[in-house]
Amino acid sequence: MPVLGMKRSGFRRSPRSQPPGGWALDGRSPSLGYLRTSGDAAGFGPSVGSFRLTPVPRKAAPGVLWAWSGRSSCSCARPGRCRPISPPRLELSRSGSSTVTQGSRGVRQLAAKGCGVRVPAPFPGRVRNRACALPLGADSGAQAPDYRSILSISDEAARVRALNEHLSTRSYVQGFSLSQADVDAFRQLSGPPADAQLFHVARWFRHVAAILGSPRAPAPPCGLQASRGRRTQPPWSPPAGSEPCQLRLYNSLTRRKDVFVPQDGRRVTWYCCGPTVYDASHMGHARSYISFDILRRVLRDYFKFDVFYCMNITDIDDKIIKRARQNYLFEQYREKQPQAVQLLEDVHAALQPFSAKLRETSDPDKRQMLERLERAVRLAAEPLEEPARRGLAGEELDGRVQVLLEEAKDLLSDWLDSMHGSEVSDNSIFSKLPKFWEAEFHKDMEALNVLPPDVLTRVSEYVPEIVDFVRKIVDNGYGYVSNGSVYFDTVKFANSEGHCYGKLVPEAVGDQKALQEGEGDLSVSAERLSEKRSPSDFALWKASKPGEPSWPCPWGKGRPGWHIECSAMAGTLLGASMDLHGGGFDLRFPHHDNELAQSEAYFENDCWVRYFLHTGHLTIAGCKMSKSLKNFITIKDALKKHSARQLRLAFLTHSWKDALDYSADSMEAALRLEKLLNEFFLNVKDLLRAPVEVAGQFEKWEDKETELNKSFYDKKAAVHEALCDNVDTRAAMEEMRALVGQCNQYMAARKAARRRPSRALLESIARYLTHMLKIFGAIEEESSLGFPVGGPGTSLNLEPTVMPYLQVLSEFREGVRRVAREHRVPEVLQLSDALRDDILPELGVRFEDHEGLPTVVKLVDRDTLLREREEKKRAEEEKRRKKEEAARKRQEQEAARLAKMKVPPSEMFLSESDKYSKFDENGLPTHDTEGKELSKGQAKKLKKLFEAQEKLHQEYLQLVQNGSVP
Repeated sequence: MPVLGMKRSGFRRSPRSQPPGGWALDGRSPSLGYLRTSGDAAGFGPSVGSFRLTPVPRKAAPGVLWAWSGRSSCSCARPGRCRPISPPRLELSRSGSSTVTQGSRGVRQLAAKGCGVRVPAPFPGRVRNRACALPLGADSGAQAPDYRSILSISDEAARVRALNEHLSTRSYVQGFSLSQADVDAFRQLSGPPADAQLFHVARWFRHVAAILGSPRAPAPPCGLQASRGRRTQPPWSPPAGSEPCQLRLYNSLTRRKDVFVPQDGRRVTWYCCGPTVYDASHMGHARSYISFDILRRVLRDYFKFDVFYCMNITDIDDKIIKRARQNYLFEQYREKQPQAVQLLEDVHAALQPFSAKLRETSDPDKRQMLERLERAVRLAAEPLEEPARRGLAGEELDGRVQVLLEEAKDLLSDWLDSMHGSEVSDNSIFSKLPKFWEAEFHKDMEALNVLPPDVLTRVSEYVPEIVDFVRKIVDNGYGYVSNGSVYFDTVKFANSEGHCYGKLVPEAVGDQKALQEGEGDLSVSAERLSEKRSPSDFALWKASKPGEPSWPCPWGKGRPGWHIECSAMAGTLLGASMDLHGGGFDLRFPHHDNELAQSEAYFENDCWVRYFLHTGHLTIAGCKMSKSLKNFITIKDALKKHSARQLRLAFLTHSWKDALDYSADSMEAALRLEKLLNEFFLNVKDLLRAPVEVAGQFEKWEDKETELNKSFYDKKAAVHEALCDNVDTRAAMEEMRALVGQCNQYMAARKAARRRPSRALLESIARYLTHMLKIFGAIEEESSLGFPVGGPGTSLNLEPTVMPYLQVLSEFREGVRRVAREHRVPEVLQLSDALRDDILPELGVRFEDHEGLPTVVKLVDRDTLLREREEKKRAEEEKRRKKEEAARKRQEQEAARLAKMKVPPSEMFLSESDKYSKFDENGLPTHDTEGKELSKGQAKKLKKLFEAQEKLHQEYLQLVQNGSVP
């Protein structure tokens, strides 16, 4: 009894021997196969019938998965010689059983056992002639007799004809399986037959070749061939790709660029040290907060991190307390309207301790500042000395008193505070000053387009949290109480396992000058210093003295230390560990090192901050900027000279962690960059406004467009690499600048060739640059392309509103100019130029005339246009002056030449009596002043000069004769 093996591809014949009277399925395909019936005991040969696998719908035949339907006749090569057989049918049920059906002859049930299905009864189909059946579905080890008889034919043409006759009943289009006999026959052929009548062999050959390749190629086992004989897809290999860039940030904790990995997925927690608000915000503040704003925008909008940004306002500090008392005491003094004599006495009294302080100052910058202040006070006091001594009065004297009051304000304030500061007891005095300057700080940040923080903390609002923070540090054993104050024990902390003091600047540990500056002016007295166990210890909580604000606490009335404020507020909001902490470079030690120590003492960990970012210093024209040295520029003053965008561009072209010099040169570079970008945007806008058909927007790219597009993608990749490299905006802006330069060259080449540049390509580049400048914060308003017109805060979208009218005006003006040129009316051309050069710039409109091309209309900032107009006038004036100077020099040279021409050659050397003493009859020198005869070389040289002058004089005489002498 034959066994049918179950496979994924269908059925195959079992290698077991097959007794007569059985039948088998040789599937090799899930959709099409062969049914072969074997002969019975009477000796009839095998016959071949085909079957097709058909999925059976559930509704049509419940429980049946697949059905194989056979052909209604055998595959005999000689029709009419075989008895027809009923179409066989095999059904596989969902339960695992199988059913074979042959017409109306009955049903044979097959029982599934393991991997095979046994056939319990012989198949009743018969064929008459043994020689007519070909076992194409046989296993790969069998050779069919009919194929052997065909292959035994020696003549290839006859062999091919016999093969064609045999294959006429087989259809590889329908998916007949490939047997080893097919492979052997295929190997006997060198190629497909050329005779069109041998269609079946040609089709069969192409079918086998699609599977096996060349007839001479080595053949794999037949069982490895594609079951349906169809061409298969070749293997696919994924691209190698490239390693993506990883964002690296310069971490002050390691002093290297570390891969940035937030602790909680894409969420980033960031704390930034805010200002101590006791005076106007200056460019040093702008340096930090614009730089951090750029970093924050890049992390949020470019790298798509979810940034939670927290910043504090320090409104309790020694500087605030001292400045608030000084302002209060000075205003009281001014309200008393001191007379000239009294004011002079007080100024002289204040100068004594001031002069002593000046003598003790060793810092050269601070000493220079104090000397400058002293000099200004003495100069303001001199005009009052004589009138006060004589007892004079009047408006002029009152004016001099006011001048002295202003010049001596800092001097008198410090003197008054030293005498009466301890008498100030109203806490509202200490809150009024920081509230005012905090409001001014927020206005300045808004003017600079700096994003507000997600949460803002004030020290005065977190005093209870600060008290709890200090208490836990003491409980953990890292703090101690001394005379009502609480100090951090740096020695014990440094010696504790898992802790380290001075992580950021370990070389500065023990620097008493830096430590005292960190403690504050009111906390460095000998009494306070004696309260510490170690000179490196710092105050967590300060006992308040008279004239200082105070809050209740377990250790008596006092106020927070400077360093503890940030730790308590950041710890309350961000927890035991934050991703980023930022501040100015000068805050690294002792402020940030002390923050790290006390916070890690509180949380008992060593990872309060994962990445510490510090912005570089800002210098003013190469000099150190310092508010205490009176060497600073306020943000408001800076914004009077340059726009917020220009200041930001200056910062973008410098690394955020390096020093930045705020000077005329750096701002001039920022102005040039802004103009380059703006002109590019305006040119692209003008190109996009030009009317064009819809299909005309997309023109065929040539080599220039392909090169520019490649450069565009290269520059984008370079910008990405720069931003991954510590957010290097300097390198990113250089790449963007280079891209604009390439676009300008491309547009200029197209313009020279009188061809329109690619709108789509330039628009893509302009939108990318706009997108990046928005990320950097250099574009303030919602602008789809380029810098907005009208400045920040303009609700009206000016450009689309007015541009249609300006375009009409431009076209009308162009028509008028054309008519004026045709009719030669220069007055109209002059009026047209006046409209372009004088009238429209006042409205922020620029018309650019180009020979043979339409006028370009641009909306530009009015101040920029007026500045350009003045520069143009200066350039024209300079050009005119140089032209006049050149003409004057030419006239002088002509006059000098004419005067030389007038001199006869016989007289040209006679006036040089200081060189020569004797001359010949022609006037040529023969002896020098000492009476020595001239050498032959000297005489020869003089002879040449004589001949040249003779020629010039002859030219002069000719001019005189012709009447051409001027």
